[in-house]
Amino acid sequence: MHKTTPPPPILWEDLFYDVQNRHLFDDSKTFVDMIPTSAPDTILSLYHGLKLEQGPLTDHALKLFIEAHFIEQDAGHDYTPAPNQSITEHIDGLWSVLTRHLGTDMNPFSSRLPLPYDYIVPGGRFNEMYYWDTYFTMLGLQISGLTDMVKEMTDNFSFLIDTYGHVPNGNRTYYLSRSQPPFFSAMVAMRALHEGDEIYTRYLPSLVREYEYWMEGSDTLPPEHAHRRVVKLSDGTLLNRYWDDEDTPRPESFREDIITARHISRPHEEVWRNIRAAGESGWDFSSRWLADGQHLSTIRTIDVAPVDLNCLLHRLEAMIAKAFEIKGDEPMARHYQHCADQRRHAIRTLFWDDSTGLFRDYLWRERTQTMTVSGATAFPLYVQVATDTQAERTAHAIAHYLLKPGGLSATDTDTIEQWDKPNGWAPLQWVAVMGLRHYGERDLAHTIASRWITTNLDRYREEGKLIEKYNVIDDKRAEGGEYPAQDGFGWTNGVLRALMALYPDVSPTGR
Repeated sequence: MHKTTPPPPILWEDLFYDVQNRHLFDDSKTFVDMIPTSAPDTILSLYHGLKLEQGPLTDHALKLFIEAHFIEQDAGHDYTPAPNQSITEHIDGLWSVLTRHLGTDMNPFSSRLPLPYDYIVPGGRFNEMYYWDTYFTMLGLQISGLTDMVKEMTDNFSFLIDTYGHVPNGNRTYYLSRSQPPFFSAMVAMRALHEGDEIYTRYLPSLVREYEYWMEGSDTLPPEHAHRRVVKLSDGTLLNRYWDDEDTPRPESFREDIITARHISRPHEEVWRNIRAAGESGWDFSSRWLADGQHLSTIRTIDVAPVDLNCLLHRLEAMIAKAFEIKGDEPMARHYQHCADQRRHAIRTLFWDDSTGLFRDYLWRERTQTMTVSGATAFPLYVQVATDTQAERTAHAIAHYLLKPGGLSATDTDTIEQWDKPNGWAPLQWVAVMGLRHYGERDLAHTIASRWITTNLDRYREEGKLIEKYNVIDDKRAEGGEYPAQDGFGWTNGVLRALMALYPDVSPTGR
């Protein structure tokens, strides 16, 4: 396995804890992303010498020390778009602003993991490449004609899998303990659509290795037990869950995680593990993971087998089977197709709520479904594992529970978390639209797309920019979560560009 620089809590020792506990920066992510101007041993020696000489540094003195020995990475904050741009011109102009070039990750003590090719970052505080964000960004890159970037981004992910055994949450050392929703197979499918089926066999080793990461431990797992990301039910059915290999506060949200656990009677390590696992889900945070549907203190991510994750792993299994078939390896093709068939059956049964016409997450310990209604219900349509009847009923349920004036709400539950009502997110719109189109539900797909496009364009006319998430209930700016809605924004740009190409009849000038 590749040897890399330790994450910030290990690399910077007491300096890390002093900076984060003092709330030296408004955003806990600021310090862990800074670049040291000297080797860690040198900086720590200077810091320890100051503490020995002066005692604990004041906040002001500590801030001056950090400013003297660290610099912030360029995040492209100074970009000002040209006036009176069309939305297409705005998005196409942003790609270069959000691009990070080969050679920008050369400092050996930066938390950013180097990549072999250029890549796109989401924007704002997110100045690194994120796993599932990137697929939705690539949708727009493809429409914008940046096919070379699409190829290079796919190769970056293949590199990460081959180097670290999985795709980290993002290319940071502090993200190595978890992944994110596995969309690498979707990237490969995008490439194959334009370049032919040989793409499947080219990336087959990486596809298999990623699958092995998610299924690690499944061969020896007893029924009714879980190991890392795998769950085995009493009848031998294998499902997957989100997980993180660490049970400490997230370095990039250190102070927030300390505060969350402070007044909770549960073991703090249990809380932090579940918070980190929600980070792997990409839905950080949502009522999907909360036992009481409201409070982060009740988070139970690792007890949930999520419908979206299991759909994505079904697609990965089916793609590996297809790649082996193309290669002429029939025994391996049959093996992976059998895995895909078993998972498809589990999705159609365990995750299906016949009383509401929804696909729901599954509580594997309790052998029951959660009560949350979320945009994840569209994933079985997106990967085409739902029956025709299930798809028809899910379409009606989506329209009833989640369709709002500005697009689809992430869930039907109001909370202070960002992946809940009233917020809508670009990837969920795309998954629903494409899933509905797969089953002939084109009117609802068109409605969702047109409402989302209009929401994006209305906000663009008001603010001159696109943002990470949108309030789909009213005209207020999206809120909730640990940080303000970020500008940029990679997957918003990508999905909007792709939806506008798919639905050219939707007016770019308003409702």
